[in-house]
Amino acid sequence: MPEVSRPLDALNRARDKKVIVELKNHKQYVGNLKSFDIHINVVLENAEEREDGEVKRKLGVIFIRGDTITVISPE
Repeated sequence: MPEVSRPLDALNRARDKKVIVELKNHKQYVGNLKSFDIHINVVLENAEEREDGEVKRKLGVIFIRGDTITVISPE
């Protein structure tokens, strides 16, 4: 496994994998990480909005602004 020396390295390793994204407003989205930029703006495919672990709605492709994100984690 390659060494993670910078935060963006960790995101690069998660590309095309399923991730959980939590926002400042406590909303949670799960989807395949397609792309991101230096501001940690992210695009998820096959995204779902979850609340208390349950799927609330299926959203498809979504863009999330990096300044609203608190956590990005592999599922």
